[in-house]
Amino acid sequence: MNIVKRIALPLTLIVGIVFILTTAWSQDEMTVVDNSVFDNPQRPVSVFEHDLHNEAAGIDECNVCHHVYEDGQLVEDESSEDMSCSDCHDLETSDGQPPLMSAFHANCKGCHEAEGKGPIMCGECHIK
Repeated sequence: MNIVKRIALPLTLIVGIVFILTTAWSQDEMTVVDNSVFDNPQRPVSVFEHDLHNEAAGIDECNVCHHVYEDGQLVEDESSEDMSCSDCHDLETSDGQPPLMSAFHANCKGCHEAEGKGPIMCGECHIK
């Protein structure tokens, strides 16, 4: 019985540390599309591994997805990676900008359709 007590605490600590490190490491690799501005989202947030996605898609420049428009024209060398999509896109159409949900779908799903690869069905991105 004494040996069980001596082994139990270190083993519990090791398992706990491994769990914490694994969870923290996987969280860093995971990215979710920010849907916090929606009052009542109809589907779960889209989850994807940012770096793996970009590597598989051959994307090496942030502005491919994180675009900037001025006066309706794409600004080629500018990136909005430090901004939320909702900084430019409202929930409803305004100032000629597509609404937020349409912007998400046009950017992500539109690219997948144009490239002929990647998920395009709702449940493939919004995993329950």
